[in-house]
Parts: sequence; C-alpha cells; structure tokens
Amino acid sequence: MANHKSALKRDRQSKVRRLRNRINKSRMKSAVNRMEEAVTAGSEEQAREALLQAISVIGKTAAKGSIHKKTASRKISRLTRKVNRMALA
Repeated sequence: MANHKSALKRDRQSKVRRLRNRINKSRMKSAVNRMEEAVTAGSEEQAREALLQAISVIGKTAAKGSIHKKTASRKISRLTRKVNRMALA
C-alpha cells in the first residue's frame, strides 16, 4: 500500500477511474450484444436500430477515454459490415 500523501491520492483516483471505465465498457458490450442478437434473429430492422444505438454508445465510450478512438472506429466498422452482410443475404 502507498505511504505518501500523493500516492494515496493516486490510488484513490485509480480506483474511481477503474470503476468508471468498467461501467462504460460494460454499457458498450451490452449494446454490442443486443445488436448481435438482432443479427442472429435475422430481423434487419431491429439490427439497424440496434446498430445505431451501439454506434452511439461506442462513440461515447471512446469520447470518455475508456477505449481508444481507433478501437471504437474498428468496432463500429465491423458491426456495420456485419449488418450490411445480413441485409444482402
């Protein structure tokens, strides 16, 4: 455990940030899972709606710094391709 005052503060900040990041990432994963379920069900309309919500949540997660912006971009791209492929089939 930390002994210096600044190290104790850094430890408190790290714990708060870790919890905040966990909440944001969990919200993002839930949105992605809802979109995946809609694709699996074969409902194009639901998949598109879930995709829009997932894109929004992923963007917000990146904006808050919980994930890198390029990671967010890659996730959005892959999800969009998945929905577009489902629409073609």
